[in-house]
Amino acid sequence: MRREFDYTVLAKETWDAEILSYVAKIHEYKGKQELFLRQKPVELQRLIEIAKIQSTESSNRIEGIVTTNPRLHQLMADKTTPRNRDEEEILGYRNVLALVHENYPYIPVTPNYILQLHGEMLKYTGLGYGGRFKNVPNEIDMITKDGEKVVLFQPTEPYETPEAVRIICDSLRLTAGKELIDPLILIPCFILDFLCIHPFNDGNGRMSRILTLLLLYRSGYLVGQYVSIEKAIADTKESYYKALADADRGWHAGENDPRPFIRYMLAVILSCYRDFENRVAVTDPAGARSTAYDLVKACVNRKIGTFTKQEILQECPRAGKSSVESALKQLTSEGHIVKLGAGRATRYVRNGES
Repeated sequence: MRREFDYTVLAKETWDAEILSYVAKIHEYKGKQELFLRQKPVELQRLIEIAKIQSTESSNRIEGIVTTNPRLHQLMADKTTPRNRDEEEILGYRNVLALVHENYPYIPVTPNYILQLHGEMLKYTGLGYGGRFKNVPNEIDMITKDGEKVVLFQPTEPYETPEAVRIICDSLRLTAGKELIDPLILIPCFILDFLCIHPFNDGNGRMSRILTLLLLYRSGYLVGQYVSIEKAIADTKESYYKALADADRGWHAGENDPRPFIRYMLAVILSCYRDFENRVAVTDPAGARSTAYDLVKACVNRKIGTFTKQEILQECPRAGKSSVESALKQLTSEGHIVKLGAGRATRYVRNGES
């Protein structure tokens, strides 16, 4: 092995103010999370269903795996079977995501469980390498505009991979068990190493996001069940890849700095918690219970640019479809928002003076 892994050394690191601020704010939101989980069961169930769809679509889209929106919803609802390789992979991700959501307390992060999750993810593809570590080198590269291939990163060799995965899993368990470092710092460091090892022939990015959710859930950070962390990553994909590139420089020699990736992941988690609070908050500053109109108006006031009725429905789980439609109609008649287009192409935008 050219690289050693020991997460206990993270306890000796000095973390900058930005990282510590992220950690503190996420801890605050985690405290509020407990209140929401006790008091808002109906809204939370709606959010869970929305997040499952967005997570499955987004995590696959990052890797160029796509299908149409109607087909996605049919696959998620078990109302159809896959028609092609992309849909086979989407269905596999759906199932693994459900496994993690429903069974995370019983899924330790060990090489065997990682292999099992990978096998489930590729279950419908018929590919022989599902559930097995890579057997060929898998350099990370890009093709330039001139058609030239540029190697961005050279992961661990196949013969080194099983041992590398075992070591990072053992070190993760040891460090977490001793509570030497906050899980919000430890988890991104583990995921960064997992991505640098790149242990599979295919599916490394998707597995890294599944493991991120699993580790967060096992540490009590459940926001990914209700607001899609995968979507937040997909929506900031360029920043995601830049953070990885900055954090893996010097990785083979153990000289890399994980802070760029830690900052990125903490920012994503924090944004999801803020979104979570916005979606389930049901009282105004005076403490009175908000109406559907109040919820929709508050949601609209957070929007920049155009938005759709579906986006409002997703962000206002307490309000039903008819209530959202009524609120949008009222806001339009009041001149607070402007309706653009018609039918399925309908979008809205805030009035410039509102």
